[in-house]
Amino acid sequence: MTTTSVTVTERAAHRINEIVANESANKLLRVSVEGGGCSGFQYKFDLVAASEADDLVIERNAARVLVDPVSLGFLAGSEIDFVDDLIGAAFKIRNPNATASCGCGTSFTV
Repeated sequence: MTTTSVTVTERAAHRINEIVANESANKLLRVSVEGGGCSGFQYKFDLVAASEADDLVIERNAARVLVDPVSLGFLAGSEIDFVDDLIGAAFKIRNPNATASCGCGTSFTV
């Protein structure tokens, strides 16, 4: 794919680089969507060593994020951010396709 329909914020890129700095092999963050969670779908974050041929690869400030084609359908137009607030620090996805989400922000409905 030549166009990026998912973006990564500066804060998220910085945090990804901090996380993978101590990893010997798994230097890529895979973001995917799975069935489940309290709202129907949930986000999943994994560190992996390599991308698949059909992955969307998003790069920002040396941080690389992978999204598989099936998940991309759910994540199109989304922004991946990193938030550190009173309830904790976590990656947060602002997804325009989600019609509802749970209180924890890790599951959503389309």
